[in-house]
Amino acid sequence: MGKVTWGFTASIDGFIAGPNHDMSWLAAAEPLAEGTTAEMAAKVAVIISGRDGYDAATAQRDERDELTSEAYGGAWSGTEFILTHRPEELAGDPNVIAITATIEEAIARAREIAGDRDIQIISADIARQALEHDLIDELQVFVAPVFLGDGTRIFDVPGGRRYDSELASIDESNGRSFARTYRPRRRQDDQVRGAESGG
Repeated sequence: MGKVTWGFTASIDGFIAGPNHDMSWLAAAEPLAEGTTAEMAAKVAVIISGRDGYDAATAQRDERDELTSEAYGGAWSGTEFILTHRPEELAGDPNVIAITATIEEAIARAREIAGDRDIQIISADIARQALEHDLIDELQVFVAPVFLGDGTRIFDVPGGRRYDSELASIDESNGRSFARTYRPRRRQDDQVRGAESGG
């Protein structure tokens, strides 16, 4: 079975999109090592994204560059779920499956399609929901050397909410991009406790 992953490039001050979902700042990111994007894209069968991000990408299609106009810079092919309360409005887009579902339902449907490949979440709000239900197996983190000051935060919960993670690997070939993979620590601790109790 594939993993449920949350992958993002963030600014130094913790944003994954600028104001109004602006993505032009990604031009400031360090270029990835040759083959990295294609290798990552090949592992992903299903992308789960949100309606706000979809609408912004559609509206900015003529303004975005090759890197930000399509998933993985166009290197990816697969199934994209858009979670929305108005799926009928996207019925004319053959490239996406618009659904109204909880995050648990969306991931269950995605698993049916993904098989042994991964499910990638690319929405901060949807990823937050997945974290709340302990559904994320892996965080894939890149950092661009830029401050944005405003926009969509990686993780935004009024009043705060703590989730601990542990370092799983460092991509040495992309050290300038601070390429790191983390695993939610709570999931690991639950597995250890289950093993110790014979569960």
